[in-house]
Amino acid sequence: MRTTGRNLTDRIEETTIAILLGLMTVLTFANVIARYVFNSNILWGLELTVFMFAWLVLLGASYAVKTHSHLGVDAIINLVSPPVRRVLALISVACCLVFSLLLLKGAYDYWAVFADLPPTSGRWFPTGLDSSARSQSFYEVQDIPMIAPFKFLEDLINYGEGYEKLPRVIPYVVLPVSMLLLTFRFAQMAAAIWRGEVDRLVASHEMEEDLQDLEQQRGGEN
Repeated sequence: MRTTGRNLTDRIEETTIAILLGLMTVLTFANVIARYVFNSNILWGLELTVFMFAWLVLLGASYAVKTHSHLGVDAIINLVSPPVRRVLALISVACCLVFSLLLLKGAYDYWAVFADLPPTSGRWFPTGLDSSARSQSFYEVQDIPMIAPFKFLEDLINYGEGYEKLPRVIPYVVLPVSMLLLTFRFAQMAAAIWRGEVDRLVASHEMEEDLQDLEQQRGGEN
């Protein structure tokens, strides 16, 4: 059951990333054709492409942690003993967790005002909710027009006022969502390191073959 659930989430994440990449490519190509063939322009195309690229990067960051796809330099780690390597890995993942939690707070605080929600109080760590913060739910993107499926937001967060362009709350929601996923992935990695399932946070993939050859040589000498 665990494997099935993990494979399902993998497919969802991979499909989402692939769709974003495909839509970016199609939209950019269509805009080029419109400009140079029909002397026209998809006005909202560039802004939407930028938003999709941001979604791609932010969602991809947490997925790369999950799949050990981030690159790192582990030359020193490979020289130390397994117990020391585990301690260094725990220190590294602890630093990443602290950093991701700070990012999560900042991402939520930035997005919350666009969703007519109170941001957290406190500079570094949340000490409560700042109910006096000014709502910015009426802020719109620059070019992307409002579409019917999101009309409910006009009554939900904009006090019945209509939107001409897409409200910023929609594209910016990826900020807290992606940082929450990133924090969760680092927590999963910390648990895996603690249980001894892995001995490092990231690996230098360019050196994997050299390390395998070195291990084989050492095994032959022993």
